[in-house]
Amino acid sequence: MSNPYLIAEPPKSPAKKATNITLAADVYLEAKDFGINISQVCEQSLREHIQLLKERHWNAQHAEFIASYNKAVEAEGVALQEWRAF
Repeated sequence: MSNPYLIAEPPKSPAKKATNITLAADVYLEAKDFGINISQVCEQSLREHIQLLKERHWNAQHAEFIASYNKAVEAEGVALQEWRAF
């Protein structure tokens, strides 16, 4: 039986997968000169790009609903508007 008062362990880092990338020689050399960890920069950049693509995909999937909601708000106002304090 699990104890509901125990603090859960933090999630473990995802497993790493070795991969090869091809860079222009000048970019590679400058990155090394500046001590840039190429793997970390590539991973972070990919995470940001993936997040952007997920957001675009979500927006595209929900565009019809968002347009319909915005049209309803324009026509009828915001729900519970009379009780808003701001």
